[in-house]
Amino acid sequence: MRLLMNLYYVLPILFLTFFFISTHAAIFDIKNNCPYTVWAAASPGGGRQLDSGNTWTINVNPGTSSGRIWARTGCSFDGAGRGRCQTGDCGGILECQGYGQAPNTLAEFTLNGFSNLDYIDISVIDGFNVPMEFSPTSGGCNRVIRCTADIIGQCPAALRVDGGCNGACPVFKTDQYCCNSGNYCGPTDYSRYFKDRCPDAYSYPKDDATSLFTCPSGANYKVVFCP
Repeated sequence: MRLLMNLYYVLPILFLTFFFISTHAAIFDIKNNCPYTVWAAASPGGGRQLDSGNTWTINVNPGTSSGRIWARTGCSFDGAGRGRCQTGDCGGILECQGYGQAPNTLAEFTLNGFSNLDYIDISVIDGFNVPMEFSPTSGGCNRVIRCTADIIGQCPAALRVDGGCNGACPVFKTDQYCCNSGNYCGPTDYSRYFKDRCPDAYSYPKDDATSLFTCPSGANYKVVFCP
């Protein structure tokens, strides 16, 4: 009887502990190591001006899919948070409510997805504007993803824009580069340009085998601009 009474009190505590562990928000620390100001953006999360050396911390709920974090550059906003950015702009507002415009280096994630795993990647499918590192900071996961090459300085002429290097899909908008249909879609000379310089990053939409990584659900993460 004493054992049953003890279990009566202990089991709810164990359940609540498990519930908290399995449902707590993931912490993302977003740091600007660039020698210039960037305007960090997150979906979900909004946006924030980050001067050099500053960090912005956001909490993201488990079950979030298609999450993105990126840097905007060359921005100017008024007191109401309205303005524009040279790269990564999201509808002309400081507090982003959607995705950014190309070119922008992307940290992408799905939390607590298939098999209770987090799925993380860096994508340059929409191009490149700021060097980036994306890595877990807890949960026993040690994968570090980086894209820090001089992509802008060597950018092919057809993809070159002020402040960045566009991906081929946003420029040409064809199935060859965007993989929109069910037909086979493989690497191109443009995607190879990015892949040769950032082998861990998505260079075209079907680049899963070498670009998508997993961590146990419940990990926290950091995104560093100019690591």
